[in-house]
Amino acid sequence: MSPRVDRLTSLYVPDPAAAACPRCERELEQGIARREFLRLSLGGTLGFLLAGRAETLAALAQAAAAGRARADHLIVLWMTGGPSQLDTFDPKPGVETGGPFQAIDTAVPGIRISEHLPQVAKAMRELAVVRSMTSKEGNHQRARYLLHTGYPPQGTVAHPAFGSVVASERGRPEFDLPSFISIGGPSQGAGFLGVAHAPYVIDSPMRPPENLAAPAGVDRARADARHELLAAVDRSFALRGAQEETRAHGAVYAKAVRMMRSPLAKAFDLSEEKAELRAAYGQNTFGQGCLLARRLVEVGVPVVEVNQNGWDTHRNNFDETKGLMKVLDPGYATLLADLRSRGLLERTLVVWMGEFGRTPRINGNQGRDHFPRAWTAVLGGGGIRGGQVLGSTTPDGNEVSDRPVTVPDLFATLCVTLGLDPTKENISPQGRPIAYSDKGKPVAELLG
Repeated sequence: MSPRVDRLTSLYVPDPAAAACPRCERELEQGIARREFLRLSLGGTLGFLLAGRAETLAALAQAAAAGRARADHLIVLWMTGGPSQLDTFDPKPGVETGGPFQAIDTAVPGIRISEHLPQVAKAMRELAVVRSMTSKEGNHQRARYLLHTGYPPQGTVAHPAFGSVVASERGRPEFDLPSFISIGGPSQGAGFLGVAHAPYVIDSPMRPPENLAAPAGVDRARADARHELLAAVDRSFALRGAQEETRAHGAVYAKAVRMMRSPLAKAFDLSEEKAELRAAYGQNTFGQGCLLARRLVEVGVPVVEVNQNGWDTHRNNFDETKGLMKVLDPGYATLLADLRSRGLLERTLVVWMGEFGRTPRINGNQGRDHFPRAWTAVLGGGGIRGGQVLGSTTPDGNEVSDRPVTVPDLFATLCVTLGLDPTKENISPQGRPIAYSDKGKPVAELLG
């Protein structure tokens, strides 16, 4: 048996005493040897894994055969709190659960979205609306973890954010800027991948990052002397048994110094943009965050997340959501148009999503509550086959009625679009192999 098979065995074959079904336990009691039980289990498990691997390879081959350029960049538009699918991209006007908003036509005949997203509607040829997302985590913290890492929280493993995974694959050690930047709020951390791949947080895109400039009165020579003094202290600390911690600290510090001195740091300065374009994005944190995201991918940053807060609409859902879409619509649509005009959209995957959706049922406070059973995510650019709706929900919005897509499936699709193998594994500090996607299958219909 090869080492690869040995590793698969240790990961996927359960302990019969703990996980066998009652029938298997009876068979064991009736005399089936443990070795035979493991042989049968291993055969079934490997068959399942090899079938999944074959689907992944087929999806990668499909993307290559279609001549789709691999996406080099990922922009995540993160709707903090969980956006209402019924009031945005899966409208159901005229039914009890539909709410007061009307649906409007888009650039693609037959696809209709909320009346409060008119600019996004014009960009529908670029977008694939997945109306059949489904998951099981209805708690904010757990769902946020799931939708950032692809895994439910587990006490023994700190999974890396997908942005950190992409940064580890696409980031270049010599690149002066961070490879994963989160705008308008924090993203999920890098977990066991370490601080080198953690998101660099910019609270407001309208203010440059703090401390990029040296303090007053500190010239280059004095700054270099300070850096050398710190390095000497670190070397002394490393000799006392903290080599790994010191190495990681030194690498991050060195990159911070490079960013301070790099001409690429001008990417953070939005004043270089034309006033008309800044106005088109919207003079607010989200809109200007989208503009900053474009500037960052333009200079080579692999992953940018832009946060829009306020989507946890347990109260006054319709007024709140209408106001949020007034900000979302120009920022999102202008980002797509701006990327396209600069030849960047084909190589930049743009994903719109939140923790989960909102309940079809409207509560007593005119709000909608958490709803992971049936919700929507939207993908565009990066070779995604736009101009389509994938999946559907029932007329009342309570269930997925066609083509369910799980979070692992979504992550496997993102991997393929970014030219990554979803089955590739990182090894956690506990020695566990953690795949980029938790046994998800790439959604072939989305791949251009």
